[in-house]
Parts: sequence; C-alpha cells; structure tokens
Amino acid sequence: MILEQINPDLLTLAKESDTVLHDIYKKIDSICLTNSNRILSAFIENKVSYSDFSDINGYGNYDEGRNKIEKIFATVLGCEDALVRPQIMSGTNALYITLSALLKHGDTMISLSGAPYDSLQEMIGISGDSSQSLKAAGVKYEQIELINDDFDDHKIIERLKENNIKLVEIQRSRGYSHRKSLSITKIERIIKKIREVNDEVIIMVDNCYGELVETKEPGHVGADIVVGSLMKNLGGGIAPTGGYVAGNQDLVYMVAERLTAPGIGKDLGANFNLNNAFFKGIFMAPNAVKNALKTAVFTAYMLEKLEYSNVSPRYDEPRTDIIQTLELKSKENLVSFTQGIQQTSPIDSFVHVLPAPMPGYPFDEVMAAGSFTQGSTIELSADAPVIEPYTLYMQGGLTFEYGKLSILLALSNMKRKLD
Repeated sequence: MILEQINPDLLTLAKESDTVLHDIYKKIDSICLTNSNRILSAFIENKVSYSDFSDINGYGNYDEGRNKIEKIFATVLGCEDALVRPQIMSGTNALYITLSALLKHGDTMISLSGAPYDSLQEMIGISGDSSQSLKAAGVKYEQIELINDDFDDHKIIERLKENNIKLVEIQRSRGYSHRKSLSITKIERIIKKIREVNDEVIIMVDNCYGELVETKEPGHVGADIVVGSLMKNLGGGIAPTGGYVAGNQDLVYMVAERLTAPGIGKDLGANFNLNNAFFKGIFMAPNAVKNALKTAVFTAYMLEKLEYSNVSPRYDEPRTDIIQTLELKSKENLVSFTQGIQQTSPIDSFVHVLPAPMPGYPFDEVMAAGSFTQGSTIELSADAPVIEPYTLYMQGGLTFEYGKLSILLALSNMKRKLD
C-alpha cells in the first residue's frame, strides 16, 4: 500500500497543509464553479442529445454533434467560432496549421513573449532547416523579450506603429522556461494597448496549459485567435487525442481550409466515434483543472516547508496555468522524486525512471508519465533535463487525492536517499 511507504513526518506536514491551504483551495473551487456554469450552460443552450454521439465515418458530412462541440468550445473560450478535431494531433500541430493558414510569403509575425518553447522553434524556422517551416515559406519572424515576466509595452507599441506586422503571438504558459506564465489581466492590458495603435494586426494566443485556470480566457479579452491541445486542460483527461483553434469566424475558417482544403473548410472530417469523449472531456475539464491546481499548490507548499525555496509559482501565488516548477538541488533528488511520480502512476508504475538521452533534447532527461492517454499532460506527469539547477517541470493530476499520494511518495523517496 502506498500510504505505508510514506514518511510519517510528511504525512503530518500534509495534514497541517489542509488548514493552511484551505482558503487557496476554496478560491480554486470558486473558479471551478464559475467555469462549470459556463460549460453546463453551453451544453444546455446547444441542446446536446444522445444522438450527437453517433459515429460518423467516411467524409464526415452532416455531423451535428461535431458542430455542437465546436459551438460549445467557442462559447467557453469567448470566441465566435471554433475548430475542434481529432485530426489536430497536438498543440504544436494546432499552432502550425494556424500560423501557416494566416501567414503568407512576405508577412511578419512577432512573438511578444520571447522565444517560444522548443517544439515550435523548428516549425517557425528559428532552428533546423525544414523545407516546411514558416521561414522557408517566406514568413519573417521577430521576437520581443519579456521584462520581469511582463510585456515590454513600449517596445511592442513602437514596433506595431510601423504597421507592417501581420500577426503577433503570445505564449500564455511558461512552457519549459524559468519565466512566469502570463495572466489574463496582463494579456488583456497588452491587447488594449495594441488596439489603440493597430486595428489590423492579428492577435494570437497559445493557450496551452492555461484553459480554465482563471475565469476568463484570451477570447474574452480581445484575442483574435486562440489555440490549444485536448491532451491538456480542455480534454479533461478523457479526450484521447485532438486539438482546437477558436477565434474570429473568418480566421477559424481560414485555418479549417488549411486543415482540410479550400472550399471544404469545416464541412468535412470524420469524428472517429470521438464525439462522446470530446463532449465528456470538456464537461469534466473544470474539475480536472481544479485538481491539477490543488496538486500543484500542495506540491509547492510541501517543498517550501522542506526548505526547497525555489519553486514557481510559490504555493500562495496566483496561477494562470497548471505547470509547477521545482528546483530540487541535486541529481539524486531529481531522479528519486521523478521515480516516485512514476511508481504511483496508474499505468506503467513498474517502470524504473533513469536519466537517458531523448531525441530533440541536448541533455539527458528524466520523465515520469504513467498516463491513460499517451502524452496527456492534464494527467500527472513530470520531466526535467538532468542539469543544474535540477529543475523539474510538473503538471496535471486528475484527482487531488491521487496527486497527493504521488507527491508524498516522491518526497519520501527523496528523504530516504538523503537519510
């Protein structure tokens, strides 16, 4: 039994945390209720019925269930329209088809949040020499660095006054960098300032890891196009694949034509009998996000009390995504903590995590990912490069109880190694 393997002192500290963290958990519950209200209302408004779960094969003509899913996603994300498809296989895929649909030869895009995460750099053409990158297609790329984890308003506005920028991109989540994630308040502020000087530029937000963490989404505060993966928050741990693009109707249709073909747009695309999973996934998503956030808060609290002070966000800081970073001070701590996460995974718990090379990464990596759906980051997972300062990136947790057990065993592993 897992509880029997957990250090008694850690169990005592965990019990104390319930009192200390009560008000934080209560606020997370309140956000969950607000978002659940919006989602349930969207289901009722769109008259979802059992017949909407039908398996539509072949071309996927006349799939009313698929259409209702996309209307619900649009409502939840504060947008006019949405494209939600199993043919979109990841967040990176969603970003690529969106950027390649909206940007043509000679256009310029600017990242307003510094360098994007690694998986996007070859797609853009910052690295590598792919013939299918945006750079190879003649798209120009610029980036403006964040200042103290916030937008450089002055530099952004001065650059946009030149009126030769087609699209600006904001990465809401920290991804796998050390900067903090960007709150909806910050995104809303910069969007308002952009609109004061430029009405034409397309404002795009990479929403991965951030959905339903706050009570508003980028679409509610003026973003033109919002992109994400169903392997993260909005899949609720139920959707087995898929991604979404939501935003202004004309822009979403352009992306749909890139996914399918000009003249076809959103009209085709078989659902592979996944409508039920997509409906159920977004229905359960507020609760899944709530549990992931509580798991992250609990983890940060425990590490801070054990004098691992370099955690981000700190347990009492506001959150705008589900990612938690933990600086664990040594290779031994990093490996033993990650092994504890894997040992308490429902799938592949018997796998012994060790540092190993991974394609696309310059250093050995450790990774714990015993999920029901491969690559599902709303389920509890953790990974890190095995280099100083030995920072682990953790996200997810379908239930707080399972998350708590995993964290306590991971910490017990560390404590045993230190003793």
